[in-house]
Amino acid sequence: MGAHLARRYLGDAETEPDPLQLPTFPAELGLPHRAPRVMVATAQQLAGGRVPLEQRDFCAHHLLRLLRCQRDAFPLPWECRGLRHAWDACQHRDYVMRMKEFERERRLLQRQKRIRQREAAAATSE
Repeated sequence: MGAHLARRYLGDAETEPDPLQLPTFPAELGLPHRAPRVMVATAQQLAGGRVPLEQRDFCAHHLLRLLRCQRDAFPLPWECRGLRHAWDACQHRDYVMRMKEFERERRLLQRQKRIRQREAAAATSE
């Protein structure tokens, strides 16, 4: 996943969003009926479950159940395969959503640049 870095440094950096920053456009632009994402697990539950900070994302509630199952069924790791699958599926959906957000931001930046160029061309032709 380094294509965004190559496009950022070799291509047009103005239309390439920074993956470490939050989106700059409103969430409703392009997707009018999208519901905001919410955390299911609370900070107290995550701290009590000893979930590492780097894994406290929108799928942490699945991870809490998986860690509890792994602790309770210790010598038998296959007992928790359904919970592991649910956590992996949630992580995949989260990854796909983040990639879609990145692509949406990139396309909106390109659209904004085209609009500015069109306005500048119209202003110079007048």
